[in-house]
Amino acid sequence: MSPGVGKTYDMLRAARKRKAEGDDVLVGLVETHGRKETESLLRGLDVLARNPVDYKGRALMEFDIDGAIARRPALLLVDEYAHSNAPGSRHPKRWQDVEEILKAGIDVWTTLNVQHLESLSDVVLRITGARQRETVPDSALAKADDIEVVDITPDELRKRLAEGKVYVPETARLASENFFKVENLTALRELALRRAAETVDDQLLVHLREKGVPGPWAAGARILVLIGGDGMAASLVRAGRRLSGMMMDAPWTVATVDRAAVSAEGAARLSEALKLAEQLGARTVTLTGDDVVRTVMDHVQRNHVTQIVVGKGRSNPWRDLFGRSLAVALLRSSSGAAIHIVTDAGETQPVPPKSATVSAPAAWRGYAIGAGFIGVATLTALGLDQSFERVDLGVIYLAAVVAAGALYGLRPALTAATAAFLIYNFLFLQPRYSFAIGSPTDVLTLVVFWGVALLTGILAGRVREQAGRTQRRAAAVSALLGASEALAGAEDREATAKVLAEQAAEAASAKAVVLLPHGEDLVIAAGAPEIPTLGAAAMAAARWAWEHGEAAGFGTGTLPQTSWTFRPLQGVRGRAGVAGIEADALAPGSDEERLALALLDQGAVAIERADLASQSVETETLRRADRFRAVLMNSVSHDLRTPLSTVLGSATTLIDYGEGLSPEIRADLLLSIREEAERLNRYVGDLLDMTRLEGGALQVRAEWIDVRDILNAAAERVSRRLGDRTVRRDFPAELSLVKADDGLLEQALVNILENAIAYSPDGSTIELAAYEDRGSVVISIEDEGRGIPTEELERVFDKFQRMEESTDRAKGVGLGLAIAKGFVEAMQGRIAAASPIHDGDGEHPGTRILIRLPKAIVTHRELL
Repeated sequence: MSPGVGKTYDMLRAARKRKAEGDDVLVGLVETHGRKETESLLRGLDVLARNPVDYKGRALMEFDIDGAIARRPALLLVDEYAHSNAPGSRHPKRWQDVEEILKAGIDVWTTLNVQHLESLSDVVLRITGARQRETVPDSALAKADDIEVVDITPDELRKRLAEGKVYVPETARLASENFFKVENLTALRELALRRAAETVDDQLLVHLREKGVPGPWAAGARILVLIGGDGMAASLVRAGRRLSGMMMDAPWTVATVDRAAVSAEGAARLSEALKLAEQLGARTVTLTGDDVVRTVMDHVQRNHVTQIVVGKGRSNPWRDLFGRSLAVALLRSSSGAAIHIVTDAGETQPVPPKSATVSAPAAWRGYAIGAGFIGVATLTALGLDQSFERVDLGVIYLAAVVAAGALYGLRPALTAATAAFLIYNFLFLQPRYSFAIGSPTDVLTLVVFWGVALLTGILAGRVREQAGRTQRRAAAVSALLGASEALAGAEDREATAKVLAEQAAEAASAKAVVLLPHGEDLVIAAGAPEIPTLGAAAMAAARWAWEHGEAAGFGTGTLPQTSWTFRPLQGVRGRAGVAGIEADALAPGSDEERLALALLDQGAVAIERADLASQSVETETLRRADRFRAVLMNSVSHDLRTPLSTVLGSATTLIDYGEGLSPEIRADLLLSIREEAERLNRYVGDLLDMTRLEGGALQVRAEWIDVRDILNAAAERVSRRLGDRTVRRDFPAELSLVKADDGLLEQALVNILENAIAYSPDGSTIELAAYEDRGSVVISIEDEGRGIPTEELERVFDKFQRMEESTDRAKGVGLGLAIAKGFVEAMQGRIAAASPIHDGDGEHPGTRILIRLPKAIVTHRELL
């Protein structure tokens, strides 16, 4: 109800009972205010030590949130729910501390006076004459499982006050004469009982809905609160919240119509009211349109609004007569929706200016230029009057009035019209050089001037508003389009974070930073215009935003003393990171803030997309590795066992029957062992080379080489396996050097030659050739084998790719050409296969393998 009724006392008594029943009860913070009865109830209860907060050289003892969470009691007592924490605390308000405790899974008991409810602050102001600075949003109280009203009669409370049980005597005397008047306490008592009754009613409705009991539910009620930049904005929001509570917590929306002609003070009031609406649980929306009434009614019809709350300032009969009052216009246009009109109580909420007001020279510029137009019109009229007879000089002044209205609006146009009429009447109308009106038609001239000024001023104002709104929308769309293109072009999450920081900094005209998760912590991934250094408080706010998915830092309810505002980057699947913008760069509800938030949403999705792309690459790599492993095990089980079996069998024969074998047989067995061991060595070498390629461990040591030397060395290495085949070399006398790794190139050529030997018949010829064109040195290896089917050419360089005949198991594991391709491409070269190459030879069409290695310098055509 109010201070002194015994809330803390009753809470402690109930807590002692819970402790006696065996529950773990902890006193997080209780203010006894020196009352001995209250202090006595603390004996026997565990009391949490307070946390010192340094403020202007003094240590203020505040509630220890982290200590309470670490202690994790079954029940925590936190007194004075609406208390404002000391500057430097994690949250500015104690109710925010309680919300964090509740999220940690700890039950909390707390105390609250009814006058501290945000939606009732206007009502309390009218009752007591004092505005409550410490308030709690109704949405926070709505989360309570139980509400207990602590109530005593006003006379009994005043008696306690007189006995010094509430305040010290001098303070008690002043309170008794002001806040603690009988009529005030009676009204507050009624508010407390009504609020408790609403809570009971809400709980009953929830219970009935859960049980499926039919009833006249208020599910169809939807409330729209219209606010502007005037002093009634906050009062209208609170009125909407109270109406929602009376209608069983019906959904409510706070809307404002976007208008260009809003002062800096009005914009500040509007942003504060929108922030208050969000705290009280409303949805906020900004409507756009030239006709305010039509825009509002369109929204009402689209969203099936049943209740409209609108303010009406001090009465203006002329505005009401001509339908300029929004409340009157809505009454005329509304059909089916109830309209609640809240009148101005005459008290306005002071709001600190967000920006400097328009300077005096800028404010008078329109009037000065309008006077200049009239001066030019006068000089022109004097010249025409001297030169011609019967000239309609009024049209010249009319043109000047139209120009003033079109360029500078209504007031300069009216001023110009009045000056034009006075000068026109003084200089050109009879009697001249006198302000006397000689004819009734002169009055008509004045009316026409004012009418034209009024019409052009109003139309010019609307045009300027439309132009300003269109320009802002075009700028926002252009910025979003540019940001989307830039984010889409980013290759990985770090590049995406950098683009996002640059776009956010440009939109906010301030510093911006993007933090991404790395392990168990956040790290700064990018910043603009440069990567900033974040202090401990700023990093704590960033971590809070990441962990809780809520904005933190300057202008929020968490760590507001920091110089950054951090917002979580919420993607489609989860949080992707945190973005920070320098403090006070974005006014709440402003176009800049909406643009920045839209950019952050785009950036969150882009970072998430980059993460998914990276995960996709990793998944594909793992899939390929698994496939490689499976094929490798199959190859090992078949291809490696054959040479091992031959070696084992030949060695066993030599050991068991060596002395009884003839020299020819022993030599043949030893030759088989050597050949199969070499074959096994090639298999293992191929597997190791492919492992290096797959694992990215291949290192290229490029040197200037002559490919003719490498071809000769490769041919020498396979000479013992040629059998009856011959090798023919076709090398030019001079050949340009290329920069390549001689070891990798030689191994690639050996693999290609072994493949040519394996698939060409005895007695055939293998040709090695080298030549060059302007940009490359080309190596050609041709055989006279059975060739490669056309449909297999594209897959000839795949891993484990071999001809399908079963006899080809002896030819190798199918890695030779794949390794050659990997080595050549690692040296920035290209490799290709062609078959058939011999026309008319059906049995031996042959195969040609071409390798192109790039030159460091392109050779001129005339030098080839």
